[in-house]
Amino acid sequence: MSLENAIRIFAGSMVLLSVLLTATVHSGFIWLTVFIGVNLIQSALTGICPAAWFLRKFGFR
Repeated sequence: MSLENAIRIFAGSMVLLSVLLTATVHSGFIWLTVFIGVNLIQSALTGICPAAWFLRKFGFR
């Protein structure tokens, strides 16, 4: 799997997890969803993606 596809799966999974936590555990988890969205925008504007660094450590290229 390519790094780009792995990042999309990771980001989508994190969004779904944060929405699930917001709906079932505590409304404060909405801030995790906000953080993910801001990080996606920041990554698009700067080209720096912390998730890419993390996934490269696990062997994605």
